[in-house]
Amino acid sequence: MSAPRVVVVGSSNTDMVIKSKNLPRVGETVIGGEFFMAAGGKGANQAVAASRAGAHTTFVARLGDDMFGRKALENFQKEAINTDFLVIDREAPSGIALIFIDAQGENIISVAPGANARLSPEDVERAEEAISRADVTLMELEIALETVERAVEMASAAAGKVILNPAPGRKLPSSLLARIDFLTPNETEAALLTELTVDSNKAAERAGEKLRGLGVGAVIITRGRKGALIVADSVTHIPAKKVKAVDTVGAGDAFNGALAVAIAEGRELKEAVEFAAAAGALACTRYGAQPSMPSRKEIDEIMRT
Repeated sequence: MSAPRVVVVGSSNTDMVIKSKNLPRVGETVIGGEFFMAAGGKGANQAVAASRAGAHTTFVARLGDDMFGRKALENFQKEAINTDFLVIDREAPSGIALIFIDAQGENIISVAPGANARLSPEDVERAEEAISRADVTLMELEIALETVERAVEMASAAAGKVILNPAPGRKLPSSLLARIDFLTPNETEAALLTELTVDSNKAAERAGEKLRGLGVGAVIITRGRKGALIVADSVTHIPAKKVKAVDTVGAGDAFNGALAVAIAEGRELKEAVEFAAAAGALACTRYGAQPSMPSRKEIDEIMRT
């Protein structure tokens, strides 16, 4: 059987990470941290996650014409990702994210988008052939909303499934939401989208129903250690896999990349979310965003335990 086809439209960053005992408060300097750099950006993370989980993956993005962009391009090629529709931008730098991680694996992040902010609807249109052949097109919100809207429009017209990970959280027009097959907010993002408090499964169910009322096909609200809630024709809670978390950066991206693969393979939604949750849990057991994306073998193994 040929590999499922996934197109990811999104951002690429280089993550500069400091791990220390505590996260700094406003005005505070924390000494004693460990520093490392890793490939990141929500779109790039999701593309790597999808490729490692078994999909033929195409990534549509913009990179700066600098050392970070060149390293990112080299990395995508090593990951067997189709880079035909990556644009090298000679007027903007590659995206950078500054990340602080504490001893419990919690994090705070600030992003300078650089070339990501210049990914345009025209860039997406150049990838029309890939999107038209995709089983699933996956997007997030670290790029311009008009670019997301164009990608959703094209994927919908091609009859492929559309997954939108609405992160970073923001309000979205109902015209966009009505075209989304699978929406994957976390609790904070679901609250921003619905103006409801989302702090329990029952509250998540209410938020999911409100989003479905705006035309979303199915809503999958991720709740970290508390698992995920599927709000579709019925409501299903998927427990989180128990792992020793060291770094939650990239866990949501592992979840979304793996979900895209499972949906593209034609799995039932409950099974697809279980597969995605396993990938997200595995990503928490390693440091860095893209380095923590699990392989298909690892996901299959934890699914059996």
